[in-house]
Amino acid sequence: MTVVRARIRVEGVVQGVGFRPFAHSLAMRLDLGGLVGNDSEGVFVEVEGDAAAVGEFQHALRRDAPPLAVIERVTAEECTPRGDRAFTIVASRAGPARHTLVSPDTATCAACLAELADPDDRRHGHPFLSCTHCGPRFTIVTDVPYDRPATTMAGFPMCAACAAEYSDPADRRFHAQPICCPACGPALRLLDADGGPRDGDPVAGAAALLTSGAVLAVKGLGGFHVAADATCEGAVAALRARKHREDKPFAVMVPDLDAARRLCAVDAAAESVLTSARRPIVLLPRRADAAVAQAVAPGNASLGLVLPYTPLHTLLAAALGRPFVLTSGNVSDEPIAYTDTDAAARLGGIVDATLTHDRPIHTRTDDSVVRLFRGREYPLRRSRGYVPHPLPLPSPAHRPVLACGAELKNTFCLARDRHAFVSHHIGDLENYETYRSFTEGIAHFRRLFDIVPEVVAHDLHPDYLSTKYARELDGVELVGVQHHHAHVASCLADNGVTGPVIGVALDGLGYGTDGTIWGGEFLLADLVGHRRLGHLDPVPMPGGAAAIRQPWRMAAAYLGAAYPEGLPDGLDVARRNSERWAPVAAMARSGLNSPLTSSAGRLFDAASAILGVRDAVNYEGQAAVELEQRADRAHRGSYPARLVGEDPFRVLGSDLVRGVADDVVAGVATGTVAARFHNGLTAAVVAGCRRAREVTGTTTVALSGGVWQNVLLLTSAVDALEAAGFAVLVHSRVPTNDGGISLGQAAIAAATHA
Repeated sequence: MTVVRARIRVEGVVQGVGFRPFAHSLAMRLDLGGLVGNDSEGVFVEVEGDAAAVGEFQHALRRDAPPLAVIERVTAEECTPRGDRAFTIVASRAGPARHTLVSPDTATCAACLAELADPDDRRHGHPFLSCTHCGPRFTIVTDVPYDRPATTMAGFPMCAACAAEYSDPADRRFHAQPICCPACGPALRLLDADGGPRDGDPVAGAAALLTSGAVLAVKGLGGFHVAADATCEGAVAALRARKHREDKPFAVMVPDLDAARRLCAVDAAAESVLTSARRPIVLLPRRADAAVAQAVAPGNASLGLVLPYTPLHTLLAAALGRPFVLTSGNVSDEPIAYTDTDAAARLGGIVDATLTHDRPIHTRTDDSVVRLFRGREYPLRRSRGYVPHPLPLPSPAHRPVLACGAELKNTFCLARDRHAFVSHHIGDLENYETYRSFTEGIAHFRRLFDIVPEVVAHDLHPDYLSTKYARELDGVELVGVQHHHAHVASCLADNGVTGPVIGVALDGLGYGTDGTIWGGEFLLADLVGHRRLGHLDPVPMPGGAAAIRQPWRMAAAYLGAAYPEGLPDGLDVARRNSERWAPVAAMARSGLNSPLTSSAGRLFDAASAILGVRDAVNYEGQAAVELEQRADRAHRGSYPARLVGEDPFRVLGSDLVRGVADDVVAGVATGTVAARFHNGLTAAVVAGCRRAREVTGTTTVALSGGVWQNVLLLTSAVDALEAAGFAVLVHSRVPTNDGGISLGQAAIAAATHA
């Protein structure tokens, strides 16, 4: 027998996922000696024994890794044998550089769920059970290496039974940092509206309150949620009124797949995402007979469903026995509450009771939200369950990068080498608490991943708080990135390519290089530059920001462009807003307080208002969301839109608006008009891409921007572009909306300095 010793380095998400006990059991099975441990760069292993067994050990490290491990690289070198016969797990080592990766929070695994339900198990009914294969990670970690003292479980000393499991390499909880049981773990409490404790079992008490119509705060993994019985119209209406959330749909938690199928159409792809370890909220087509209150998602043909992802959620769902609303614990536009003090202060006027516990949350993290496109995830919000897993950069960041993201749906991104660490969802920075979460989050990521940025990328808009933050940093090189170039670059990075592509960036608003507000753009773009090939024909936004809140204003502007000879009779949008219509139309004609915009989002607003769907909105994108909901999916007709001029060409959105208005006056059904508008915009996108291909020879199209959250438009456009001979790139790992902007900024900064 030839004895050899190998020194092995494993990099990736390999801490807190059971990798050391896996290596230990593998070495024992192969009769190898040596050691394994964590350090600031990942896992280090030294293994000694028969050469063939050492070779098999190295292959099996990658082939048979634990389910939550994500191995990025394994390197090995031979070293001098020491005669080791035993294989041990050694203490973690702190190092000067921190290159280890932290696992996202993951849903309760099947083994833990079995213990939770077993009356004979010592963790029966324990709301905080977990193991190396599941449970909290990112939301509780305070530092690396990932060990218990560097988590918010540090304040809970293990009892003798848990310590024995923690120290036993053969146990599923060997070195499971959040390990606990009813004797030594966090404690659950049910508090009344005044903060006083309520007697009895907290879960049973919470379920009883929900059944009675109460509104309840529930402390989850990344913050507090607010819950109400989803089948009770009065409870959901009370929650909506107290949260000041007039129309935006609520997410609904269901106990299992059978319950999900009773509410929505759940195909194999949806089932896979709903039951994944990430457990996002999944937007699915709503069944006509879905037994939920209308106030859950008023006027919406979809429901956002999520399955329990913690033991506490599992217990509460079982005790309640019906679907329940589970929405972010905040008042509209504020960040989610994540400390008990903050929850008491901000949720006191919303909830009737609070189900809480004493395990601190270190990083507040909202639920993730996805739609499905062609059987795969299409993210709308990337947060819990996904963050902080890094995304690969197409061009490595040789100098560390901070990308500050956008103003709305903000995320930030820190990048080094090939790794881009896109943050959890931060929110809209206009709110002070959200901005503080932004700055604290950057500081935490910098510490966690040991990245000191030398290059800082930001949006060109001078008034964005993310831009101002970047400009106040000392000793860094600033890179201003045009908003829609960042969108397209985000799609490129999401797909692991560098371009060039024809980028079709459709969104609400973005600061243009010509001083106007962009949002309907055809760009020739790669990671180092872009050229504007075409755009929607600009129209005025009468009243500026007021036109975003009141889509009828955009109807007035677009109708003025569509009917220079005067409006046709019978347009209800003008009648409904008759008191203000004439001065607003005049404002648009004069240009006074009416900045020009090529925004596709504002085009949707105009169509929605003319069709009578939405004159005013209560949340961003509401008019477009409801217009998509109304469209007849089977209708294939469309409105034509002309392309005029060149370098850049212009798409006349006013043609689409005239088509909508003429059909409305003629009494054509709402579903038909909405479908013709969507199909007309698809035809305009294809025509614009054909024109761009003629000019550039480029045959790949990248679709990005918030308007592409519209899966009806996305499906129609991708099908038509592919039929026209284009390769089409869409998002699958970061949102197409402004939540993906920071990745695009980081990719551009990295490529620019490559």
